[in-house]
Amino acid sequence: MEIGQGVLRNELLINLAVLMQRPTGISTYIINLLPHLKCLLPTLLISEFIVDYNCYKIPQGQTPEQGAKGHIKRLIWTQFKLGEIYHNLRSNLLFSPIPEAPLFANCRFVVMVHDLIPLRFPEKWSPLTPYFRYYVPQVLERAEHIICNSKATAEDIVNFYKISSQKISPIPLAYDGKEFQFLDLQTRHYFLYVGRSAPYKNLPRLVKAFASLPANKDWELWLAGTIDKRYTPTLITQVEELGLKNRVKFLDYVDCTQLPVLMNQAIALVFPSLWEGFGIPVLEAMACGTPVITSNLSSLPEITADAALLVNPYEVGEIAEAMKTIAEDRNLRSQLRTDGLARSSKFNWTKTGQLTRDLLGNILSSKK
Repeated sequence: MEIGQGVLRNELLINLAVLMQRPTGISTYIINLLPHLKCLLPTLLISEFIVDYNCYKIPQGQTPEQGAKGHIKRLIWTQFKLGEIYHNLRSNLLFSPIPEAPLFANCRFVVMVHDLIPLRFPEKWSPLTPYFRYYVPQVLERAEHIICNSKATAEDIVNFYKISSQKISPIPLAYDGKEFQFLDLQTRHYFLYVGRSAPYKNLPRLVKAFASLPANKDWELWLAGTIDKRYTPTLITQVEELGLKNRVKFLDYVDCTQLPVLMNQAIALVFPSLWEGFGIPVLEAMACGTPVITSNLSSLPEITADAALLVNPYEVGEIAEAMKTIAEDRNLRSQLRTDGLARSSKFNWTKTGQLTRDLLGNILSSKK
């Protein structure tokens, strides 16, 4: 059957309970994926209707923006209401952009796994640890199929949960090519980090590496990402103790319309994460022609190939040396700009969307 033909309007449900007002990560994925799934005539389960889509209104306040309360509310709704909606709408398949689905409602579903970081870096008292240890494996066992964002994440699913690799399809993510592009702006004297401040993001080592750079330079370090009361105060204290208060800036959340200029003017994006399921900021920076320093672990070498400086994120000295080298070597920056632009051109949301659409369409066609 040709995709998009003969599919009843409510046959495919897309659960958007996790969609946030200030998009990052998962929400960015959802927003860019939806247009490419439109031909499947999905019904969106969403709290705020989207024009030109068939929408089914669900309760608000179920996203990470509401913290633990939002997660708990969404999980309860998923287990006790979502299955009922699925059957009332006479659906054939549920697609969730996160690994969540009703376990005992006899639903067919496909889920997306972005990473298993809470298993690699468990935090004491974090609800995500039992969530990934006990709930997620049950979801993945019952899923019709599992999508993930990289080979590294696929390997984690196999190794942590003993799921067959034949049930998993890595589909790389992408970036907004209309927003993130080379603007040929004059480079300013700052290194840039974009992302959360959670421990696995490795920001204390990044700050320490920056502190070891020559003091006679006017280089700065700018940290862009939502201020997190759990982790940011500790970073601020570290910065003050190292005497870097005037050289390290905490920018808070930066909208995607402002981020391209910020990236274009940076000496380099420094992204020394200890693990990533994908790492969209790295791809966005390369698309801006911004040199990238990132980790030699997880999915990051998959994304960058030879178009970035790869470092051991556990070695402060390696991070510092890469920052110093890239700041002082204009030829290297030029080469990384060229390589990054070429590498990033291999990723786009159209390709991501088409692969996802084909997978979902094939499962819809093979009704049980």
